[in-house]
Amino acid sequence: MTTIETYLANAAAQRAAAENTDLPNRRAMHERSAVTWETMARAAEDTLGRAAVNLASKMSAAG
Repeated sequence: MTTIETYLANAAAQRAAAENTDLPNRRAMHERSAVTWETMARAAEDTLGRAAVNLASKMSAAG
């Protein structure tokens, strides 16, 4: 499981926890946590994209 998949799984778990609670403050806490995990997953995806661009640039400059 990749880091991104782990982050998305954690987000899904937090959303499920939010759905399974009757307490509004706990639901909000789980929803905020899910948003944070999803933000971290997007950031990791962006980092992978930038790394690929940088590698391609290095390869074209070397060749």
